[in-house]
Amino acid sequence: MEIRRLLRVGVVTLAAVSAIGPVLRPATAQAQPIVWGPCPAIHSATGAVCATVRVPRDYADPNGPTIPITVSKMSARDPAHRRGALFGNPGGPGLDAVGMFTMRLPKAIRDEWDLIAVQPRGLISSTPLKCASIGDAGLSSIVDYGARFRAGCERFAPGYPTTITTENTARDTDRVRSALGYSTVSLYGASYGAFLMATYASLFPGRVDRLILDSAVDPNLIWNGALQVQAPHYRERFADMMSWIAANDHRYHLGTTALQVYRRWSARVTAEAGVPPSVGPPPAAVGDVPPGLKIVAQQYLSGVDRLGPARVKFENFVWSLATGRSQDQSALLLLTRLAVPSRNIWPTVAARTAGTLVGPRSLPPSVAARLANATDLQSILMCNENRVPAQPLDLPAIIYTTLVSRDVFDGPGLAFSSGVACAGAAPVVRPVTIRNVGLRSAPMQLQSLGDPQTPYPQSLVMARVMRSQLVTVGGGDHVQLGRLNPTVDAAVVAYLRSGRVPTATAPEAPIVLNLDGSQWNSYVGRGQ
Repeated sequence: MEIRRLLRVGVVTLAAVSAIGPVLRPATAQAQPIVWGPCPAIHSATGAVCATVRVPRDYADPNGPTIPITVSKMSARDPAHRRGALFGNPGGPGLDAVGMFTMRLPKAIRDEWDLIAVQPRGLISSTPLKCASIGDAGLSSIVDYGARFRAGCERFAPGYPTTITTENTARDTDRVRSALGYSTVSLYGASYGAFLMATYASLFPGRVDRLILDSAVDPNLIWNGALQVQAPHYRERFADMMSWIAANDHRYHLGTTALQVYRRWSARVTAEAGVPPSVGPPPAAVGDVPPGLKIVAQQYLSGVDRLGPARVKFENFVWSLATGRSQDQSALLLLTRLAVPSRNIWPTVAARTAGTLVGPRSLPPSVAARLANATDLQSILMCNENRVPAQPLDLPAIIYTTLVSRDVFDGPGLAFSSGVACAGAAPVVRPVTIRNVGLRSAPMQLQSLGDPQTPYPQSLVMARVMRSQLVTVGGGDHVQLGRLNPTVDAAVVAYLRSGRVPTATAPEAPIVLNLDGSQWNSYVGRGQ
């Protein structure tokens, strides 16, 4: 079973890989002053400087060996009005953090705060995780995939993979805070980064000034439930994408209804992969009714909507068995799955579907390497601290998905919910209990109503346990800061300055990015 191939699709963020294992030294206090210099070019961190801080490899043995991690810094542009430091993490797990603050930030944040990003342990420049290929063991993967994968990582650095946890990354962040001389810091975390920063705030509440949780995961779903809950929301947001492209038919000429666009999209995926996709079509509209059937339009639409999802799954099944090919060979399908949570990428999907943007059929080697490393780190971390029991009833679905359909929308969630992704790899820690005890300001939390990556209903659990000041954002984009949304940007600045959030709602952000092929490679390489 090619579980790793499915899990790679589930990594929404991309990171980088290195061929070396951990470099260990005995733990000591920071022996030399921190020396800032250029960041490695691979991180796309224009305007930032970088340094290395050594941290304990294992916090259970604080005087044991240390490992190096990389820290990036963008100093406040207006030192006379500097208010403090804002530490950030962009999520994943697996997203490269070094260049994260090159995003479109409000001017006041760049002027008034030092912006610090700690590259999580396990990623490039922070003692990168290296894992051996474990090959395809067929159906035996059901009982030992996680164990074999963990052993493949242990082979290069015994004992290191089990230190890849959210708690240890939070403790690394606090070591960096101390090394840089900040008594308190503000925190910004996006997606998984929100869980990481909530973990830091739960461990070290007295060291937190402000805390911004952007698109937060439900801590009770860590981790077998976190990906599975996304699946229905991804399908709903996919239908929204088809509707948006149809509304812009004057630009893309793919059809005036979502179903018409879907059929053009499906045809191009089929041409690329050799088999049709299994993701179901959006609801039919009046414009989809053939002229001769207008008199029975409602019956026609009901029949199309009822039979459509089953029909495409059956067609995918027949074609996959007959040809031996799989839908995940389509670059457009993979791009679409990545684009669903961010409207900034929807124009690229439309252009690729229309054939006006050809682009590469595969990722550049450096980007592919980052994706492989991100997948490794995500798999190790999620199994290391998984707290949600597997659902054996999902086993038939993941077997079918892995062996036949290769459904990139359902596959990653099923791999974890069924227990296959972590099979034989029991958790090594229990995640820190997320709570607000002693924070000087109630956290600010940003959540969009239709976000498929961190669905709104589940995100309210984080808002409740952290007693957050919640800002509900319209639309369904995942991660709100950096989208040039005036209402969101003003609220974030006001919160960082005062600890109070001036609004409870915000409209969705505008689409601010339209990529051509060369820009797309750079965008994916940064993992944004």
